[in-house]
Amino acid sequence: MVEQITDKLGRPIRDLRLSVTDRCNFRCDYCMPKEIFGDDFVFLPKDELLTFDEMVRISKVYTQLGVKKIRITGGEPLLRRDLYKLIYELNQIDGVEDIGLTTNGLLLIKHGQKLYDAGLRRINVSLDAIEDKVFQAINNRNIKASTILQQIDYAISIGFHVKVNVVIQKGVNDNQILPMIQYFKEKDIEIRFIEFMDVGNDNGWDFSKVITKGEMLNMIENEFDIESVEPKYFGEVAKYYRHKDNGAQFGLITSVSQSFCSTCTRGRLSSDGKFYSCLFSTVDGFNVKSFMRAGATDDELFEQFKVLWNVRDDRYSDERTEQTVANRKRKKINMNYIGG
Repeated sequence: MVEQITDKLGRPIRDLRLSVTDRCNFRCDYCMPKEIFGDDFVFLPKDELLTFDEMVRISKVYTQLGVKKIRITGGEPLLRRDLYKLIYELNQIDGVEDIGLTTNGLLLIKHGQKLYDAGLRRINVSLDAIEDKVFQAINNRNIKASTILQQIDYAISIGFHVKVNVVIQKGVNDNQILPMIQYFKEKDIEIRFIEFMDVGNDNGWDFSKVITKGEMLNMIENEFDIESVEPKYFGEVAKYYRHKDNGAQFGLITSVSQSFCSTCTRGRLSSDGKFYSCLFSTVDGFNVKSFMRAGATDDELFEQFKVLWNVRDDRYSDERTEQTVANRKRKKINMNYIGG
């Protein structure tokens, strides 16, 4: 029996994002800049991470509160050993209708078949440029875009549905929008361009680095014949468009210029087992891991999760101004702990 719950603004919970690791093999400036996450950076020890059994137990309780979709995030989730075992167990949960994975794509050839066999079907690949030199400058690991494109081709060849996510920064990779639109249009792969957000504490964000959805759309409309597409479901974050000549679609995610707080149905569990009700959380999350390991029953988890959602009133993107950004500096949870 599912109990439909809502937060203070009437939003239901439908999506649970599970961060399985805080580690990553990239050092992108907007997420894990190399100056901070250097070779001597200390990541979470294994016993501070949630176990797969704990993640499955948490997910089962959340389905009783309305969660239907689970997304596996990181850090880079494919660095978590035997991830396919978690995917398999999540697929056995009654009420879970969809499981997705967000990855930088570097290890898809290595792990893709096991993930597919475990029941995973949807993958979002983060790829911020299609030109090798631009991409290498962003990931700070000398990894070529062509390497990730090969991984994407492999994933599609074994049956995955792949979307590509691109975080656009003014003066960094805004010159990649049109070539990426062209490339993925020809491949009929959905690509989504994301406005640069002030997530975490270390990405040097300010409004001047944002290319808005309107600016991106003008750029694309000048080169391609496109039309808008109706939203597929409540809470969809991207505004979609299709190419009139072949029907290929792309999306623009307006995380800064047109907030979608009013339809946000996502809760997040960090890699160290804390629950966060917003990507831009400034307070420490509720420690689900400690609560569980202290002996909490499933009924107690149910009641606690219910309270955490009932009191939720986050709408940071609605309220974002220069002043609120300044006030929140050094207070937000970093993206490598709770995913994107």
